[in-house]
This record gives sequence, C-alpha cells and structure tokens, in this order.
Amino acid sequence: MSIHNDISELVKADIITQETADKMFDYYKNKGSSSTNRLFIVFGILGAILVGLGIILIVAHNWDELSRGTKTFFAFLPVLAGQMLCGYTLMKRQDSIAWRESGSAFLFFAVGSSIALISQIYNIPGDTGSFLLTWMLLCLPLVYLMNASVTSLLYISGITYYAAYLGYWSYPSTDPYLYWLLLVCSFPHYYNLYKKKPESNFMIFHNWFIPLSVIISFGTVAKRTEELMFITYLSLFGLYYLIGNLDFFARPKAKNNGYKILGTLGTTSLLLTLSFDWFWENLRIKDFEFDEVIRAPEFFASSITSLLAVGLLYWQQKGKIFKHIKPLATVFILFIVTFILGLYSSIAVVLINLFVLAIGILTIRDGARKDHLGILNFGLLVIAALVICRFFDRDLSFVIRGVLFVSVGAGFFALNYWILNKRKTNE
Repeated sequence: MSIHNDISELVKADIITQETADKMFDYYKNKGSSSTNRLFIVFGILGAILVGLGIILIVAHNWDELSRGTKTFFAFLPVLAGQMLCGYTLMKRQDSIAWRESGSAFLFFAVGSSIALISQIYNIPGDTGSFLLTWMLLCLPLVYLMNASVTSLLYISGITYYAAYLGYWSYPSTDPYLYWLLLVCSFPHYYNLYKKKPESNFMIFHNWFIPLSVIISFGTVAKRTEELMFITYLSLFGLYYLIGNLDFFARPKAKNNGYKILGTLGTTSLLLTLSFDWFWENLRIKDFEFDEVIRAPEFFASSITSLLAVGLLYWQQKGKIFKHIKPLATVFILFIVTFILGLYSSIAVVLINLFVLAIGILTIRDGARKDHLGILNFGLLVIAALVICRFFDRDLSFVIRGVLFVSVGAGFFALNYWILNKRKTNE
C-alpha cells in the first residue's frame, strides 16, 4: 500500500488531523523531488563530461587528415560551445544546480583539450607542469563565476597532480611551491559551501578532497632532512583529527568526516610503520647540522603544522578537564618528544609501541563506553596490527606468536559478544 493511502487511512481513523496529513504529503513530495534533483545533477554532470570526451575522440580519429586551420577550429570549438552553454546558464538557468555544474564541467575539460591541441598544432614548447598550471589558472575563475562545486573538485585534483608532477616526478629540477597559493584560491568557495550548504554532498566531497590533496602534496617539501617529515605528517594528522572533532564536522555521519578518518588512520598507520627498529637505527647514525636543519623546508613545514595543531588543541581543551582529552589528540606532541629522544637512545622504538598499544586499549574502552561496535573493533584492529608487526619483527617462538594471535582473536569475540549481549539486556 502506498504512503498516500496509509496517510489517508490515518485521517479517516482520526489518528491524525488533515493539517498533519497535508504536512506529511508535502514532506514526502519534497523528499522525492530532492532525490530526483540530485540524480538530475549527477547525470547532467556525467553527460556533459561524456559529450566533451566524445567530441574529442571523434575529432582525434580524423586528426591527421585535417588542415592546420581546420584543426585550430576544432581545437577552439569545444571551448566556444562550453562558453555558450555557461553563458546561457548564467542568463536563463542561474538557479539550476544541474545546469551550472554540468556546463562548467564541460568547459573545464574543453579548456584543457584546447590548450593541448593548440600546443600540438603550433609546436608550442612546454611540459606537463606548465600545461597543468595554465589549465588550472584559466579554470579557477570558472569556479566562482558559475559557483560550481564539481569544477572546484576538478581544480583541486588538477593542482594536486601539478604538485605531484613537479615535486615527485620532476624532482629536483622544480619546486611546486605555487601549489599552496593555488590551494588557498579554492578556500573561498569551500567557505561559501560551509556557510550556505554545510550538509550538501559537495561539502562532504570537499571535506575529503582538500585534506587528501594536502597529504599527497606535503611530501614534495622533503629535500635534505627527510626524517623531519615524520613530525610534519604526525602533526598534520593530529591537526586533521582535531578539526574532525569540531562541532561542525562531528555532526554528520562518521563516514562523511574525512578529516577525522584521515587523521585517525594516518596517525595509527604512521606509528605502526615507526614501531620497527630500522627507522630509529638510521636516525641515530644520521649527522644533523643545526644550522642546516633550521634552514631546511622540512623544519618550517614541521614547525608550522605542529604550532597549528597545538593551537587548535589548546583552543578545544581550554577550560575542560584533562581526562576528557582524546588519546589521538596528543600523539603528535608525544611523538615530537620521542623523536628527539630517538636521536640518542633506542628507547624511542619502545615508546612508539607503547603509544600504539595505549591507543588500541583506550579506543576499545571508548567503544565500550559508547556501546559502539565500530570504535571497539577499530581498537582491536590496532592491537592486532601491532601484534602482526611484532610477529615479523621479533625473534619470538612459534608458541608465543600463537598465544598472541589466539589472545587477540579471543578478544575480538569476547568484546563483541559482551557489547551485543549488553544491547539485548538493555532492550
């Protein structure tokens, strides 16, 4: 039976009033139209991208047979079509998200293809880095002119590839420092989404794309003292975790909180990597020159990220009881102290293992207190990962290794059974 018939029966049975029924009808009507609009936006964007790619493929099939003038015409044709589509949208369909997003996405790819084709036709010199930079700079105004979030996401992806190309694949000939300015240029649109559409899917995607872009690009800072990048990344993940705990980001579903997930996974993964002896042994034999270190870009990166994380931690915990501090929130501070100790002593690797063990235990306790199986099992996974690392790292007997695995497996079963049994009792 349809919802409409159900509501009508409730009115006839005097369970709800006609006024309430009308509100329910409006609610389900708006809910259905919202879902339809969302699908229309998605298919509009995909359609625009596919049409643009299809035109490029058709032209490419007969490219060698065309004259230079004809090639130039076809190189600019997608751009002209995209500009006309965007112009029509601004004049006639400005309130339509589907038209704005699909038109700007089409023009974004059209600009990229036009730059590539013109460079090929007239043999204009350049490399991938200059091509990406020109493409992104030309398309940046499109984000704000069309108020297009898909173009913003494509722009963030493009500048990330630009940073990776210059910082990793072209190293050490060029430095992608311009990436950080390009990233800042995307923040006004991000802030606009935060103010006007904080619960939208576009906002959720930006909450994943921006932190991922920074994670990928931060490694390009490493030059001579790469070991300091471990401090940089631990502080960055700590900063992400703290951002994810802000009231705004903590409200949506956990899977939508890209900052907290990346901060949590990044911190635990990096600590597990550093729980082996190899890093600390190499660190102790490394000869650090103080004057060289304080001038290194890695030092500035680690200092800035650490200060930002400390500042946010202080702001969040100001006036609160110390015991309310979440365990992952202070790991980056403890790691800085451990890193300094690791320059002179082998105790650092022991401390790292204790940190990971403490994170696992405290996470299990937090999951049990909140009656949350996901949090509880994540804590168990952290401990299981630590056991696996020590399984391959230490010269332990097979009996001890077997006991460790049995203990962790029994812990998984016992704690999950206890939580589920507790839920049944409460019901």
